[in-house]
Amino acid sequence: MKKLVVLGMGVCIVLAFASCKSSESAYKKAYEKAKQQELAEPQVEAPVEVTPVVTAPVTTTKTTDTSGVRQEKVTVISGNQGLKDFSVIVGSFSVKANAEGLRDWLDAQGYKATIVFNAEKAMYRVVASSFADKPSAAEARDAIKAKYPSRFKDAWLLYRIN
Repeated sequence: MKKLVVLGMGVCIVLAFASCKSSESAYKKAYEKAKQQELAEPQVEAPVEVTPVVTAPVTTTKTTDTSGVRQEKVTVISGNQGLKDFSVIVGSFSVKANAEGLRDWLDAQGYKATIVFNAEKAMYRVVASSFADKPSAAEARDAIKAKYPSRFKDAWLLYRIN
């Protein structure tokens, strides 16, 4: 009886190994066949139709370069200066008291800082200076970064949306 059980188990094992073929080879064969078909087909490019472009007369309007500048709608909360189009932001706070502390420090350093509020993001922004044009604002931002590199290394420009 033991011999029959061992013989039956051996036959089952042989059949199991003999019937299992590697599925990887089937996938590999299908991939190679598709690759050969792709290489055998001629590559035909469709003709590209070009339509002429008619230019319209250009009207010049005042445009403001705001690339590299964050655009936000802000309102003046407190400060000594009027807010112009471009502002140098040196701090952003969710707590007004923190913004007031930085404004007071800047005032002591000779700046006329302003605090503005962005209602959409609920953030108080501390403005070190404000300018009508981007180049002047960028120059002031770089100057304050150079003067206080550890404190205002993340200073950025804000374009005020009305």
